[in-house]
Amino acid sequence: MTLGLIVGNRGFFPDHLARSGREEMIRVLQSAGIEVVALNDTESKHGAVETRQEAARCADLFKKHRESMDGIVVTLPNFGDERAIADTLRMAGLNVPVLVQATPDTPSKMSIRDRRDSFCGKMSACNNLTQYGIPYSLTTLHTEAPDSEEFRKDLDWFLAVCRVVKGLRRLRIGAIGARPAAFNTVRYSEKILESNGISIETIDLSEILGRIERMKDNDDAAEGKLQAIRAYVDTGSVPQTALMKMAKLGAVIDGWMRQTDVTISAVQCWTSLEEYFGVVPCTVMSMMSNELMSSACEVDICGVIGMHALQLASKTPSALLDWNNNYGDDPDKAVCFHCSNLPKHFFADVRMDFQEIIAGTVGKENTFGTCVGRVKAGAMSFARFSTDDREGNIRGYVGEGEFTNDSLNTFGGAGVVRIPALQRLLRYICERGFEHHVAANFSTSSAAVHEAATRYLGWGVYWHKHEPSSGC
Repeated sequence: MTLGLIVGNRGFFPDHLARSGREEMIRVLQSAGIEVVALNDTESKHGAVETRQEAARCADLFKKHRESMDGIVVTLPNFGDERAIADTLRMAGLNVPVLVQATPDTPSKMSIRDRRDSFCGKMSACNNLTQYGIPYSLTTLHTEAPDSEEFRKDLDWFLAVCRVVKGLRRLRIGAIGARPAAFNTVRYSEKILESNGISIETIDLSEILGRIERMKDNDDAAEGKLQAIRAYVDTGSVPQTALMKMAKLGAVIDGWMRQTDVTISAVQCWTSLEEYFGVVPCTVMSMMSNELMSSACEVDICGVIGMHALQLASKTPSALLDWNNNYGDDPDKAVCFHCSNLPKHFFADVRMDFQEIIAGTVGKENTFGTCVGRVKAGAMSFARFSTDDREGNIRGYVGEGEFTNDSLNTFGGAGVVRIPALQRLLRYICERGFEHHVAANFSTSSAAVHEAATRYLGWGVYWHKHEPSSGC
């Protein structure tokens, strides 16, 4: 990733701190594998910004790297000039996340030579950014040393925020097939998404099936996909004809996504593919999600946006689940389930089988391809986004809990979740009319998704925390 660096400086304060502070921050960022774009000491005094001219030079430098820039760190090794910092960001016009960091003073170094006053300068910098209408993020502690463990954690969080913001802007989603008639719950506004920089590329299921029909029996792409499926999951109980159908379906979807520059997808399933093609697409979708190309069933476009946001934040696969069942009489536990296309990353053990629910309608022989197994225990982050047509915006909720090892005897892909204050969350979902689908991820990344969505994308997102809250 690439971050711009603005080093604040103010002549009334020791400017040797600007020099050493710049060097220290660059060293910390580069040790984290980050490409740093910053002025050097030939372009400004100590490579910092203090004057209007220095701000303009820094802005010009940032604009030259516009396409690669993921975010900007503002570091305050001394009080810093708040106008120069705000002017740099305004003139650069990059519209990327900004992290404001201030270096703490040392009690034994409070003389006129070494006193920083960054504690105070951070407030002035933030005040000016607010006046300029420039959104910014803050470190956990008001002051943090660049080489501290606290800043390392905050930097990881900020990088996740940057990934989510960049990944959701100018996102292209493939809608493969029509929304199932029985699923009004996955309706969405394509125009609201487009106004937020998210484009939908549609293709009718008949076109997918038509391309499969024209494939040769020994098609190289299908043969390659077949081998990948067999390597991905145990297929011992699945007929060869069904496996080849899945391979052709996967090969065609892969090709279409490459041709249309689509990043993630949502696929029609219930029950057109089973009736007219003879398999479920679950394994094909599971493989895509496992490879960080999230794929949601029932053409749940907003559901796959939640999957993608969590995946961008954590850099691990996401799944789309149903809030499906209570778990006994424990108010903080529930069963999350799908039938299923969960990525292999989610399972303690997994095999391919037939889809028991749809089999009762279309026959077992037409429903092979599900990924069946128990979801493993571990940390859980969840997210749900929706388009609100009445208000003309995007809204959602995020939070965290855990998948547990509680016993569960059922089919499909299922796990028990424990979420503190779950009943309050469920009431929130129902009172505000959210869908029964939720994106989940094995991580603790809800804070980054919330920051990206609310501060930089302008979405109204409720963050479910343990303490009582009034909502958005």
